[in-house]
Amino acid sequence: MAAHIGRRLRKGAATTAVAAAAVAALSASQAPGATVDDQGRQSTGDATSAPDTAADDSATGNSPYYTDLPPLNSPNPSPSAGSGDAGDQRAGEAGIPATVLDAYKQAEATLREKKPGCNLPWQLLAAIGKVESGQARGGRVTADGTTVTPILGPQLDGNGFALIRDTDNGAYDGNRMYDQAVGPMQFIPSTWDWAGRDGNGDGRKDPNNIYDAALAAGHYLCRFDWDLSQQGDLRKAILSYNNSTDYLNTVLSWLEFYRRGTHEIPDGTGALPVDRSDDTARPGVTPSAPGTTPPARPGKPSGSRPSPSPAAPGNGGSPSTPSVTPPPATPPTPTDTVHHLEDAGTGTLTAMAGHTFAERVSTRAETEAGKAVAKVRIRFTLVGDTDTTFTGGETVATVTTDASGVAVAPALQAGERTGAFAVQAAVVGRSVKGVPYRATVTARAADALALAGEKEPTCVAGGEFAEPVQVKATYRGEAAGKVAVTATLVTSADDPAENDKGPYFKDADGKAVRSLTGLKTDADGQLTLPKLYADDTAGTFLLRLTTTGGATLDVKLTVEPAAAPSPEPDPSTDPAPSTDPSTDPSETPAA
Repeated sequence: MAAHIGRRLRKGAATTAVAAAAVAALSASQAPGATVDDQGRQSTGDATSAPDTAADDSATGNSPYYTDLPPLNSPNPSPSAGSGDAGDQRAGEAGIPATVLDAYKQAEATLREKKPGCNLPWQLLAAIGKVESGQARGGRVTADGTTVTPILGPQLDGNGFALIRDTDNGAYDGNRMYDQAVGPMQFIPSTWDWAGRDGNGDGRKDPNNIYDAALAAGHYLCRFDWDLSQQGDLRKAILSYNNSTDYLNTVLSWLEFYRRGTHEIPDGTGALPVDRSDDTARPGVTPSAPGTTPPARPGKPSGSRPSPSPAAPGNGGSPSTPSVTPPPATPPTPTDTVHHLEDAGTGTLTAMAGHTFAERVSTRAETEAGKAVAKVRIRFTLVGDTDTTFTGGETVATVTTDASGVAVAPALQAGERTGAFAVQAAVVGRSVKGVPYRATVTARAADALALAGEKEPTCVAGGEFAEPVQVKATYRGEAAGKVAVTATLVTSADDPAENDKGPYFKDADGKAVRSLTGLKTDADGQLTLPKLYADDTAGTFLLRLTTTGGATLDVKLTVEPAAAPSPEPDPSTDPAPSTDPSTDPSETPAA
């Protein structure tokens, strides 16, 4: 006990120095031009301000976290350097269990491909994993990355924590009254429901699996097109995970520590953290560590069957039925008052493939009497066979209603898959009538086609056109990329039937064809047609190009007659050979 108290005192003295050093180092390396004071605080105004979000708008519901800080010494001591507790602590803190480390690195690799602009470092996932669960309780995971025992935060019942009533019917946390943060990255169920990912390819999204949880955390941190190589975006992303400046500084400390070096250690041998942010949240109540069932709060059921009370006087020694104190009444939250959702004036949701929808989905939360309800989380989910996403690449977005009760979803970004789909609006944490919105993605189109170059294509009969036909498609003056184009050699300007003579293309077998489909412009709206050939018919012909959207271009092709061959000489008209010896060199007399 004395050693533990001594360690806590030493830790307390070092806390400010470590956090300040980490924040200062990160600020200096990632935010050129920003100044940092002697406590590691930036002077750029919004650097330390937390976003104005509800607890259930964060990944963890602002659940408690571990406050242990990394040692001040280098994280990579040589085996012979130092001795005793200091050297052991450095080596133990820098080590990350093998499976956990692999999950972080796989998540970084996936995000580098899916969202390269985010610049997510695996060390950030390691820092959050350290603070949230001590690297899955020191790497106590199975071979596939699933924690040996569930890691649960305390129930978020408003008693020293945020108040988040059950949103998953106990599916993830086993609690049907209140939500609890779940797994090595401590997602609350309502967040995991849309942020969850399958990181190990087993077809499941399990918050208790470190591969799934690490990938989900990476997507969560990158969801707003933040660039985590920029200090301001990095801080916003961390604060969105748990809205606390102390949490931010603790994560930054571990991020800097891991960036200076780390190493792999066997699963199950990681150092276990001790101190938590809720150590003094409820005097007289011992906080539960992740991985255990939280103790019952005063006046709150623990979730287990109560033990029979001792025999009451005068009842003959028979056990009496224990009395259960009902949980104290809590005032209704804004979510509790929502009766239904209404459309808030959303226009027609239509966009061309690859373009951003001009309209955004807008929903209003109302009471039964039709009064607006503010501060309610609305979840927008894309439903149907579509590759359209919200801005940032997600298929689910959660937005809090404003003072007028309205939540406006992020802009929709159309994919390449055309057709109809739906956007479903629902209240997070309540089963009330939602609002479906129909949306449609149309094929890419062009409204104008132009021939590249000034010369009209020409060739001689029986030959081939020297230069290929090149065109450019535009839509409203901008390059129209990936637009489908059909090329047909028509009979005439008034007869769109396919011509049976004149210029032609060749198919894969070398046969003549006079109509091509499946052509597409490149990203710059340009298209180079396959080589054209000419049969023996001379004259002027038309190549008609059409696109989705109605753009049409007629290109005139000229086939000139082939040059007449030179006539063979007629032997009957050739002059007779000369017999004059004077003209025959062979008969010339010698000098």
